[in-house]
Amino acid sequence: MASNAFAGLLNSSSDRHSLFDDAQGIVAGSMLAVLGVTLLSSAGLLAGGTAGLAFLAHYATGFSFGLCFFVVNLPFYYLAFRRLGLAFTIKTFAAIALTSVLSEFISGFVSMAHVDPIAGALFGGLVIGAGMLALFRHRASLGGIGILALYIQDRLGWRAGFVQLGFDGIILALSFFVASPFIIACSVLGAIVLNLTIAINHRKDRYIAM
Repeated sequence: MASNAFAGLLNSSSDRHSLFDDAQGIVAGSMLAVLGVTLLSSAGLLAGGTAGLAFLAHYATGFSFGLCFFVVNLPFYYLAFRRLGLAFTIKTFAAIALTSVLSEFISGFVSMAHVDPIAGALFGGLVIGAGMLALFRHRASLGGIGILALYIQDRLGWRAGFVQLGFDGIILALSFFVASPFIIACSVLGAIVLNLTIAINHRKDRYIAM
C-alpha cells in the first residue's frame, strides 16, 4: 500500500505532472530566478514585475531583496486563490518563499565581482525567463504581475509575456527616481529579453500538462 502511494507521487502522464515533477520544477525555477536576479543585481540593474518593485523597495529602504520580494507579493495571493485555484496558490507561495530564502543566502555561495550591465541584462533576463517558464509549466509563478499575466492569458488569450512586458515598462519608468538613464536602458533590455523568452516559449496550446 505504502509503495503504491509513493509510486503515485512519482508517476506522471502525458497530460499531468506528478507531485515530484512539480517539486523539482518549482525548485529548479526558483534557483534559476535567483541566479538571474543575482546577475541583474551585480550589474546594478533593476527588473520588472514584483521583482522590480522589490528592487525599488530594496534600494529605497535598505531592506534585503528577499524580504522585500516576499512582502510585495502578499497582496496577490488572494487573486491567485480566487482566480487560479488553491493548487496554483500553494505552488506559487512555495516558489516565492524559496526564491526569497535563496536570495538571502546566495551571496555566501556565489560572488560576482564585476558584471557588465549589458551582459547582465542579456544573461540575467534570459535566466529569469527560463526560471519563470519552468514555474509556469508547473502551474506556478513568482507572484504578482506573473499571476496577473497568467490570469489575463487564460481569460483573454493575450500572451503572458507581452502582458508582463507592458507592466514592466511602467515599473521601470518609476526606476528613474533611483537609477541613471544608462542603467534604466539596460534594465529595459533585460525586461525585453525576459518577456520575449516567455512570450515565445510559453503557449497553452503547445504545453498542456498541469
